[in-house]
Amino acid sequence: MKPVYFDNNATTRVDPRVVEAMLPFFTEQFGNPSSMHAFGANAGAAVNCARGELQSLLGAGHDHEIVFTSGGTESDNAAILSALEANPRRREIITSAVEHPAVLSLCAWLEKNRGVRVHVIPVDSKGRLDLDAYEAALSDRVAIVSVMWANNETGTIFPVSQLSDKAKAVGALFHTDAVQAVGKIPMDLKSAAIDMLSLSGHKLHAPKGIGALYVRRGVRFRPQMKGGYQERGRRAGTENTPAIVALGKAAALAALSMAQVNTRVRGLRDRLEQGLIQRIGHCFVTGDPDSRLPNTANVAFEYIEGEGILLLLNKEGIAASSGSACTSGSLEPSHVLRAMNIPDTAAHGAIRFSLSRDSTDDEVDRILAVMPDIVDKLRGISPFWSKEGAPQAFDPAYA
Repeated sequence: MKPVYFDNNATTRVDPRVVEAMLPFFTEQFGNPSSMHAFGANAGAAVNCARGELQSLLGAGHDHEIVFTSGGTESDNAAILSALEANPRRREIITSAVEHPAVLSLCAWLEKNRGVRVHVIPVDSKGRLDLDAYEAALSDRVAIVSVMWANNETGTIFPVSQLSDKAKAVGALFHTDAVQAVGKIPMDLKSAAIDMLSLSGHKLHAPKGIGALYVRRGVRFRPQMKGGYQERGRRAGTENTPAIVALGKAAALAALSMAQVNTRVRGLRDRLEQGLIQRIGHCFVTGDPDSRLPNTANVAFEYIEGEGILLLLNKEGIAASSGSACTSGSLEPSHVLRAMNIPDTAAHGAIRFSLSRDSTDDEVDRILAVMPDIVDKLRGISPFWSKEGAPQAFDPAYA
């Protein structure tokens, strides 16, 4: 039986059209984009074309605002570190409790080793940012606000235009990790007060190891990669031409398929969620029901472990993901669900199903067919589930 891949927020299949576009730049058009001969000129033209395709997807004002990087983590780090260097008298950062580790780990390191004060803004039970706490943290001491556009686990979308306007009012830079949002929801950076934006190619059907950082024209930027003058002096190192071409092609394809993602894929996501809720008791969808990515379903199954669900799904040829992580031999729910105060009885059993434009009705049917038996089997051996098929008292020590 054909495998089912519903883990697209982790990484996506490289689109065959993307592979086709990049292949000539390994073997035929292999020149260095900085070289002055024809080989270099051809590679340079391809890089510029990809820059324009990404500019169009983002609704950026100019292709020079696109800086190619190795991916989302580098872009996040470059944005935050640059802001602190460009504004040395501002020693505070604002971020959210549900950011990707690429942001939270750096902020924790800066706080511990560089004396930077970090304001971590909480979220509510739906993953929505506490706007009052956000406004209270804003001041002329803040160098940068870094808040994701959409959460990678729940799909909850943050009001980045509103947040960036408030950051501008106190003179702070605004950065958004848009790794999960790019290609899934429309963007118009020309009309937003967003200074920097991170994205990663492998989340939108391009290869791993390529990404970009949008830097609004006029924003002071301090490069973290020192060396040559590539990327207009903002990121040294010979450009990865094949991967850049691939990202450009993926951006063009994402623009063409966005309407499909927001209609057909959203419909598949909704049918999956509704089917699971109808077939399985004691489970619920996490995240903001009114403002979520169209491809993301995070469903918490109470009184069982997410790892057990994933193992049994894998035996059925189905790939999904869990927010839990094994630390020092104990299973801990994700920091995102912890921040949302999801009960431990549910947070341990949260599963993320993330779809793509490749997803089908038959694949949804496969998941709906096997999930009830998987949950029943795991609850049958759970110490928190009675033989009568009802929850038992939960031992807090289990958390």
